[in-house]
Amino acid sequence: MKKVTSVFWITLAITLSLSLWGSIAPESFESISGTIMGYISVHFGWYYLLIVTIILVFCLYLIISPFGKIKLGRPDDKPEFSYPSWFAMLFSAGLGIGLVFYGVASPLSHYIKTPPTAEPGTTEALEDALRVTFFHYGIHAWAIYAIIALILAYFMFRHGKRGLISATLEPLFGNHMNRGWGKTVDILAVFATIIGVATTLGFGATQINGGLTYLLGIENSFWVQLIIIFVVTILFMLSTYTGLSKGIKYLSNVNMVLAVLLFAITLILGPTQYILNSLTETIGSYIQSLPTESLRLAPNDAEERQWVLDWTVFFWAWWIAWSPFVGIFIARISRGRTIREFLLGVLLVPSVISFLWFAAFGISGIEAQNNGIDIASLPDEQALFGLFGNFPFGVILSIVGMLLIGTFFITSADSATFVLAMQTTNGSLSPATSVKFVWGFIQSATAAVLLYSGGLQALQNALIVAALPFSFIMVLMVYSFYKALLKERKKEAKPS
Repeated sequence: MKKVTSVFWITLAITLSLSLWGSIAPESFESISGTIMGYISVHFGWYYLLIVTIILVFCLYLIISPFGKIKLGRPDDKPEFSYPSWFAMLFSAGLGIGLVFYGVASPLSHYIKTPPTAEPGTTEALEDALRVTFFHYGIHAWAIYAIIALILAYFMFRHGKRGLISATLEPLFGNHMNRGWGKTVDILAVFATIIGVATTLGFGATQINGGLTYLLGIENSFWVQLIIIFVVTILFMLSTYTGLSKGIKYLSNVNMVLAVLLFAITLILGPTQYILNSLTETIGSYIQSLPTESLRLAPNDAEERQWVLDWTVFFWAWWIAWSPFVGIFIARISRGRTIREFLLGVLLVPSVISFLWFAAFGISGIEAQNNGIDIASLPDEQALFGLFGNFPFGVILSIVGMLLIGTFFITSADSATFVLAMQTTNGSLSPATSVKFVWGFIQSATAAVLLYSGGLQALQNALIVAALPFSFIMVLMVYSFYKALLKERKKEAKPS
């Protein structure tokens, strides 16, 4: 522990203080966090939509610009991981539990309960349901992850900077990033990571509990979820002990195998032709609606505006809160790839996988609902198991589903402990196992406190609150990165 920095101790103190507050006065914690969340959603909704759209446009510009040829590392650096392992790790870290949790629930909810504009249960609502789900999990989300990862990888591997968020701002602020301001930036990044990961771990625990409730009648309660968090914490600690190239790599590959297995079975047992037709049409409508959907805020329609705040703004805040963790992790595994190769891989491959997943599970859930199987009445965490209950060998599929949630849970937590340890040991690419263990315990404890203080609503409140301050840092990072790229191009253009 002697190698940790002040960022470790300050962030640890802040997190423990908030956790203590949530434990002692859960109602107060939920009420205040909810008030702040409501204020941010209402007054900063336009801001979230603008910055996420600008980031996506910037990523697309880098792909087609001459900057795309720049390598994330030295000219002779080769990628450390093969394409399959690279895709598996970034996908497991970036979207795993979210896809399993919302694969059935999100499209079905937008069809039956919360369509953006159409009447619930109509053909228009069905078409909108899959399209807005694609929108929330598509290239906008991955642009947020990609830009943070790209900037970190560029400065770490091409310029030899420390693996810290603050180090990416040195072109703007110079040596100030080595002092108090730099520490503040890193503290915000670490705190956003803790809340983002704790939120997703909370979702994972509630869904495993939901599966146990659906299959075995086990009570759906905080105490069952606490036991689940405890068991999974032990498992991901074991994975953490084995290191990046073994534990996370192997588990990520297992995740992909299990995910492909469940996807293939759902595609075959579900309405296959309808799924493929819907997938094809929705990709077209998704691409066509991207410009208007990206900036839709409906200032003259209170109901539609509230939908955007509840869904799109929430998802953008979720991705931003997760971006320090996912970005740092993806950067760490991406040395040796060009900017163009990196962005095409990170933007397109996970997005396409998400589209395939939501088409298969979402359309299967909607079709089952229309055929009289009331999945929509189930809690979100049980929707997946309600769908499997309609399939042959449904119990086995549900067990495999819970296993997938568990392995995603483990890889997300394992990856996060690495990133948190890296950020609090001055950017070390090989942080001490003891530091990773401390952060593993803290993030699990934070997830438990958030669940105790208000369940999923407290998780969502904390997420949006934590995302706002880091979003300002993201904007500065993009400007700093572009300034460094221009300087590099100018240097290369000079005659030797």
